[in-house]
Amino acid sequence: MTDKNQGGDLRLTGISKAYGSFNAVHPLDLTVPEGSFFALLGASGCGKTTTLRMIAGLEDPTTGTVHLGDKDVTGLPPHRRPVNTVFQSYALFPHLDVAENVAFGLRRRGIKSVGKQVGEMLELVQLGDQAKKKPHQLSGGQQQRVAVARALINHPRVLLLDEPLGALDLKLRRQMQLELKRIQTEVGITFVHVTHDQEEAMTMADTVAVMNGGRVEQLGAPADLYENPRTTFVANFLGTSNLVEAEVVDKSGGDLIVRTGDAKLSLPAERTAAQTGIGQKVLVGFRPEKISLVHADDAHTVPEGRNRISGRIADTSFIGVSTQYVVDTAACSELAVYQQNIERDTRLVPGAEVVLHWNPAHTFGLDAAQDIDAGVETVEEDA
Repeated sequence: MTDKNQGGDLRLTGISKAYGSFNAVHPLDLTVPEGSFFALLGASGCGKTTTLRMIAGLEDPTTGTVHLGDKDVTGLPPHRRPVNTVFQSYALFPHLDVAENVAFGLRRRGIKSVGKQVGEMLELVQLGDQAKKKPHQLSGGQQQRVAVARALINHPRVLLLDEPLGALDLKLRRQMQLELKRIQTEVGITFVHVTHDQEEAMTMADTVAVMNGGRVEQLGAPADLYENPRTTFVANFLGTSNLVEAEVVDKSGGDLIVRTGDAKLSLPAERTAAQTGIGQKVLVGFRPEKISLVHADDAHTVPEGRNRISGRIADTSFIGVSTQYVVDTAACSELAVYQQNIERDTRLVPGAEVVLHWNPAHTFGLDAAQDIDAGVETVEEDA
């Protein structure tokens, strides 16, 4: 995809933004590979939109440079950058029909014959039969696709998407996630997508940069970030994690043996982003959906070699596809367990004594010096 000169990669080098004494974005280095779908993910105020605006030329960086391939575009105004932006508001012209909205950028550049290109773009976003309608006659999802078509018709090297699905309801948002991913794959243009929605970033992006406090906490493929968080913020912000304090008491092959409450657990050393010497404190993490739950009367059915913790059910929530349990244990109160509703055990009700067990390979370790609740409070925030 890219040559040794990094082809059309988007590169931010030492880029930062300060407003007086407030650092909205601390100096960061970021490379967005040409042709990729890249997401900047974080809660409100984390610096993601400011970073996007510096790429677009709508904000001047305090330090650092923006390169597109081998061209430094840091000093170029927005209209001279091969970049287009789609905003949450769509910013369509209400007095123009769909076709004229899409043609706007071409007409502004003095291109007279636009019909063929407009038709191709409307087909790409599956709105070929809506060309003569005004924006107010379209649904939110259709308006959003018009905004994407209007941006793409200019053949930008990079398309920037600033919370583009924020105004849509949940069902439509999920449809549009798949639609945007299809469009990006079809046109092969670099997409940089800003969102506070974890599911949206993980559904659409090849690579996700999780931002917090103006810094990139972790960068990687969605599955890798989810399975191997390196900080408590990432572990809590991407989905839900059970994090319990533990102490390293032994080592066995490639595993650490840790004690928490009255339980000993195995933790793969390679999945541990912390000091691992005997006596060291670590935070042991495991995802709620990785855990199996059995009634204490059936504890003998738990296979050998599983991590296990005993506890008592404090609360249950039936949500259709699964039941969510809150379990109090000696290691930690309020452990979360998600069980698919395949064969529900009617004994698993509040007050029941239970055993939680899971594959040790699904356990990760984090530095215990971090805030165990980082990322928890921000999960439900709107951007």
